[in-house]
Amino acid sequence: MTFIEVDHLTKIYTPKGAGEVRALDGLDLAVPKGTITALLGPNGAGKTTTVKVLTTLIRPDAGTAVIDGIDVSRHPERIRPIIGVSGQYAAVDENLTGFENLEMVGRLYHMGARASRQRAKELIDIFELTEAMNRPVKGFSGGMRRRIDLAGALVTRPTVLFLDEPTTGLDPHGRLGMWDIITNLVGEGTTVLLTTQYLEEADRLADSISVIDEGRVIALGTADELKASSGGQRVEINLVTADDREAALEVLTRYGSAQPTVSADGRSLTVGATDAPAALYGILGEFTDRNIRLYDAGMRRPTLDEVFLRMTGHAASTTPPEEKPDELVARRDHDGAGHGPHPDEHRAKARPAESKQKRSA
Repeated sequence: MTFIEVDHLTKIYTPKGAGEVRALDGLDLAVPKGTITALLGPNGAGKTTTVKVLTTLIRPDAGTAVIDGIDVSRHPERIRPIIGVSGQYAAVDENLTGFENLEMVGRLYHMGARASRQRAKELIDIFELTEAMNRPVKGFSGGMRRRIDLAGALVTRPTVLFLDEPTTGLDPHGRLGMWDIITNLVGEGTTVLLTTQYLEEADRLADSISVIDEGRVIALGTADELKASSGGQRVEINLVTADDREAALEVLTRYGSAQPTVSADGRSLTVGATDAPAALYGILGEFTDRNIRLYDAGMRRPTLDEVFLRMTGHAASTTPPEEKPDELVARRDHDGAGHGPHPDEHRAKARPAESKQKRSA
């Protein structure tokens, strides 16, 4: 059953002194219920803009977006109670404690004082923040801020969760812990749409991956399918001396499925191979026969940059026109009637004076 359906979504910006930017250019997307779908793409591809449309923060210029049968643009007030959002930048009040931040989110959703405190305590335990729960967030590490932000997105037990680059800035231990939490949520029936630049993250978490570039989905499949479409595995060798480069290139060209690439110093060579183990075995045999000396040799899967270089002609590292936090302001519905601010906006925009009022209330 399709839970999130996006059809020909278009969003155009016209920055001052610059040309038109098509952040979304006819994007199509389908997310089945109870699964994890990853939007994989370079900075500026349109991932964050897609999330902003689906979470009612901006309206598209064309196309439709539907969640659980509800049109996002027509009925944003019906969408907000069923979604949770954790953006690229932790939307927490630094002057409140971790516990108070979560309790505040519950209050903003009208859960009541007792239910808000109970849910805050549950999430503090789940995210292993018990020792820090009564400390102001301004003293938290980057990883702890990410965890408290994600916990805030889960206060209302949303049926669909939007995660915009959820593990950016986390150390390896924190990243693995976040992956486990996300996986457990889906096991409990939550539908997750996450954006990421990390192929490893999409590989580990996603049931399906939509590759986005220039505001469009350019490829769809599992991590294995995408890697296979980029030439499968790679054979890498590191020569003792660059003097053997030409002989090594000749061997790799015969065993590889594409033209080999050579590093700047001429000693590291890489080639795609349909059957990498067989190719590596043959390459090593010929190197031995021809006395081509190696420091090391091995196989690996394509990197994110290689996947994108093959699919789009450029690497996954560009400047994002639509993802600069100070350039976009969340907008309400065009008619502006009948809807209060989104709870996530309260979390992101709380000021110190407001925080003191909440703590004394």
